[in-house]
Amino acid sequence: MTFQHPADRGGNEPGLFARLAERASNFTSSPVFFGVCLALVALVAVAHALKLSDEWLLLAGESMTAVTLLLLALLKNSERRAEHTIQRKLDAIAAALLEMHGNKPGEAFEDLRKAIRMEEET
Repeated sequence: MTFQHPADRGGNEPGLFARLAERASNFTSSPVFFGVCLALVALVAVAHALKLSDEWLLLAGESMTAVTLLLLALLKNSERRAEHTIQRKLDAIAAALLEMHGNKPGEAFEDLRKAIRMEEET
């Protein structure tokens, strides 16, 4: 188990978890996932309307709870990655401005160039 920031764990290349989280994020933004959620809500409504056994009600409720928990984890992961990217961009801008003030462009300008469009990578 690691307590590092998610964006610091994989180096320059996204790791397996980062790629999986990206795919999951894309899926949860799709109409297919919306349909799955509607089906789960419909399952709960039908289970209550038909007065099905407690096992069916429990299955429907636990399914919705599991989806909610997974979405929460995915949202938090995306939030942390976006926060880290924004901070790196701000750091690069500040360093470039400091170098510009000293009239000696160098490594900070290259960092700024690399920081552009960084949010698409994370």
